[in-house]
Amino acid sequence: MSLTSRLLTTLAAATIATAAFAQDTITVDDAYARSSGKTAKAGAAFMMIQNTGATDDRLIGVESDAATRVELHTHIVDENGVAKMTHVEEGIAIPAGETHMLKRGGDHVMFMGLTAPFEQDAMVPVTLIFETAGEVEIEIPVDLVRKDTGGHGSHSN
Repeated sequence: MSLTSRLLTTLAAATIATAAFAQDTITVDDAYARSSGKTAKAGAAFMMIQNTGATDDRLIGVESDAATRVELHTHIVDENGVAKMTHVEEGIAIPAGETHMLKRGGDHVMFMGLTAPFEQDAMVPVTLIFETAGEVEIEIPVDLVRKDTGGHGSHSN
């Protein structure tokens, strides 16, 4: 076996191991995406992210072809009680053994410059990027009629 072949084999094994680790430690449930309508230029996604591992992790990025820009956002309320959405550049902590909610009015995935309208029941491919667990690829269903009940459904990665 040549050096190049060995290197490629090692790289492939490491990639598979990283993906398996992410799937074993990070679980995504109750994910859904929405926008304000067919002409909306932006949308958002919400979900429960559970870290079943023994090590704290951090959601540090998100990617999707559904928009020209995809970021982690949160809402911050100023001294006048006005909520302002802001980019979370440092990422979102997901402590070991805990679940973090990405929800309306709080942390969420923001899609800006939608490449196509979010239509009811369509699926949005998203890659969540974690500091330790690596990449987790999920399909998020579009649900334009869902009420913000804080309930937990059963959509998993």
